[in-house]
Parts: sequence; structure tokens; C-alpha cells
Amino acid sequence: MLHLFSGLDFWIGLSLVLALTFVLAFEFINGFHDTANAVATVIYTKAMPPHLAVMLSGIFNFLGVLLGGVGVAYAIVHLLPVELLINVDTGRGLAMVFAMLAAAITWNLGTWYFGIPASSSHTLIGSILGVGLANALLTDLPLADGVNWNKAIDIGLSLVVSPLAGCLVAGCLLLLFKRWWPASKMHTTPEQRREINAKKHPPFWNRLVLVLSAMGVSFVHGSNDGQKGIGLIMLVLIGIVPAQFVLNENSTTYEIDRTRDAATHLRTFYIRHQATLDDFLALSKNRHDSSDLPKQFTCHPELTLATIDALQEDLLGVTRYQDLSPAKRISVRRYLLCLDDTAKKVAAIDGLEDSDRKDLSQLRADLTATTEYAPFWVIVAVALALGIGTMVGWRRVVQTVGEKIGKQGMTYAQGMSAQLTAVAAIGMANVFSLPVSTTHVLSSGVAGTMIANKSGLQSSTIRTILLAWVLTLPASMTLAAGLFWIGVMIAG
Repeated sequence: MLHLFSGLDFWIGLSLVLALTFVLAFEFINGFHDTANAVATVIYTKAMPPHLAVMLSGIFNFLGVLLGGVGVAYAIVHLLPVELLINVDTGRGLAMVFAMLAAAITWNLGTWYFGIPASSSHTLIGSILGVGLANALLTDLPLADGVNWNKAIDIGLSLVVSPLAGCLVAGCLLLLFKRWWPASKMHTTPEQRREINAKKHPPFWNRLVLVLSAMGVSFVHGSNDGQKGIGLIMLVLIGIVPAQFVLNENSTTYEIDRTRDAATHLRTFYIRHQATLDDFLALSKNRHDSSDLPKQFTCHPELTLATIDALQEDLLGVTRYQDLSPAKRISVRRYLLCLDDTAKKVAAIDGLEDSDRKDLSQLRADLTATTEYAPFWVIVAVALALGIGTMVGWRRVVQTVGEKIGKQGMTYAQGMSAQLTAVAAIGMANVFSLPVSTTHVLSSGVAGTMIANKSGLQSSTIRTILLAWVLTLPASMTLAAGLFWIGVMIAG
């Protein structure tokens, strides 16, 4: 890790340290918000003592981050338009990173202080959108090009649909529990259990399900929310020390060959479908040579074949990325990101068969295999920050989830229903590389069980949660956009 700082100017090195600290602080605060939700139910129902619960939650968060891959991480990164990702310089990269992080941390701390289960995912995504839109305004780009709107819509839908589905599914699951086991002690609250049976803990099987599902929520939370921190750190590293991190220096010769072969097959694919794709790619204009590329590289569909040619020239005979000069590594990454972005747009064109779209998807995966990665130390650092944050700040959110959503305390059955639903919903989101909010999925699940149990909802708490849900996106966007503008002005 210390090799990060070799050859760096003092102020750039200091900026790198501060940026990494900001990211880990964001994940630490994320532990206050989202990871606390993973143990809120199991602590409130007395299924586990608090300190054991948060310790095990930290372990399962660590495992989730470790085993979760980087699909969600780069879904977050690619909210930014490819033009910003391929041409960001150090000054603008610093402004981008600090604006996003400062905005996200400020909003997260404020909502945590008031015990509001606000979404760190919403906050982060709003900050990224704000930076993208501000960059468009500052560079005279159309606002429609300031953000990767296709990716933003996909993520937006996942953030909206997941809590609604959580509310419905958790409520239905509770009704099934009540129908199958109407007289079970699982339908009592911890207070009732203590008063009626003079026992502190839930019945054995209920306790087992509560504990296992809580650890399941921790695991899928780590593999989803933890990846957002990984994506942020990779943005920091690529923006501030691009030469070392634009490509995975540990890529094998086979992986580099696969990347080069994917570009070759992509050229063949485009030429084979020239009749369908000519209007978009302008293949008949014969701009096939790398000399057609402008000195300041821009990603344009009409330059696709020239970009493929330039990529193959740079990778000719390369067996290790370390053999490339820093400038060549940056160029290779630009070409790969551009080709991936264009291939994604091509896949949406009418006239292609499903098998062709599947081929493009595989070629895109091969193209980005050596750009979408994360060093092991990044994964470990994010996992530790999440776990420590959980251990420090869990109390406020636990009380809100357990007592302030419904007019009555949560029963064991309600806790199991909400947690099992959260595991399933977040797990499915991980499969499709979509970021979702653990906070909103679990809170909406608890609300669904309160409705199904006819317990009623505390209107003041629900109103506060909904208000935070509505305001988080515009507030974080505005704050991040303003900070980015200030940063760019300072950077000159």
C-alpha cells in the first residue's frame, strides 16, 4: 500500500491521504446508518446481546465485502458519464472526490444525529449525480450528457421498488406465520414475553431464525453497501494516482490477451452488422485507423473502429501492464471504457437479435475484466470501517426500528419477517449488481409487518423517514454540485 506515495508531489500525496480518510469516514458513518439496521431487530428482540451482535455483524459484513465482487462498486462508478471518467485530470479528480464525499458525510451525520434511518445509498448516488450535472454545466455539455442516465434510471428503480417490495413481502410473510402458527409465542413482543413467561430471550427456534437472518442481512449488506465504498476508493485512486490504478497491474497474460481478443471480435461483430449499425457507428466513413483519433481523446461512436485499432496497437506484444508507460496505461483504460460504453449503446439498437446482444454482453465483460477490479487492501479497509461504525453508533437506529415505526413494540414474528425479506431483496440486488438501501428495505419491511399485524404506524416517525427519503437525493445533489463548483474554481 505504501507504494501509492512513491514519486508523488507532497500536496498530491496529502490529498490522497485525505481522500482515502474521507471514504473510510463515509463507510464508518454508513455503519451508523445501514449496518445498524442489520442488527436492530436481533438486538431489540433480545435474541442476542448488543456487543455480540455487532461483533458478529462486523465479521459477516467483512465476509460480504470480501466475497461480494465489484459489480455494485462499478455500477456506482458508472453513474458518471464515460467522458468524465476517461478525461478527468488530477485537479478535477480531487474536486470530484472531495465534493461527493463531503456532501455524503454531511447529510449522513445530520440524519444519524436525529436517529432517522436515512439511506447512505441515496446520499451517495445523489452526490454522484450532483457532481456529474455540475461538471456538465462547467464544461458546456448538455445536462442530458452530464450523467449516465440509463444507469441512473436502473439504480433509481431499484431504490424505489426494493422498499415497496420489502413492505409488501414482509407483511405477507407475517400473515403466513399468523395463519400457520396462530398461537405461537413468536407473536409476542419482548416485553410481553418477559411479563407473561418471565423470560428474557425469544423461544429457541425464533431466536435461531432471528440470529441467522440478522447475520444474513449483515452479509448481503456488506456485499452491497460495502461495494459502494470500494467504488468510491477506486474513484479516488484513479482520479489522484491514475498511473497505478487505471488498470489492474496483477492481470495475467491470459487476461490481457482476452481483452485484446475481445476488441478484435468487437470489430468483426460491428462489420458483420454494418447494415444495422452504420447510422450509429458510421462504419462506411472508413475512420478505421488510429491516426483518425483526435489528440484530446473523445469517445464518439464514429471513432469506434479507430479506437479499437489504437487499443490493439498499444497492447501489441504486451504480457504485463507494468511494461506499459503510465501514459499508455491511461490511454488503454480510456479506450476500454469508451468501447464498453459504445457496445452498451449498440446493444440497445433495434434490429439486433437476442443472441447478438448476448455476444455483446460477453465482449463487454472481457473488455472491462482488467479495469473493473479492487485491490485486496481496499476491500479489507472498507470492511473494517463498516464494522467499527456499527459497533459505535447502533443505538439510535435500533430504537427507531424497534419502537418508533409502529404504535406497538415489534414481535418476534415481525422481526423474522422483516429480516428474511431484507436478506432476499438485497441478495437479489447483488445478483443483478444493483445498489439498494438496507435502511429502506428493512424499515419498510418492519412497517409492512406493523400494517399486517394491525398495530398501526407512528405517523410522526413515518413522516420523518419519508421526508428524509424524499429530501436526501436533491439535498445531496445540490450540496455536492456546489462543492464541486467551488473545488473546480480553486483548482483553477
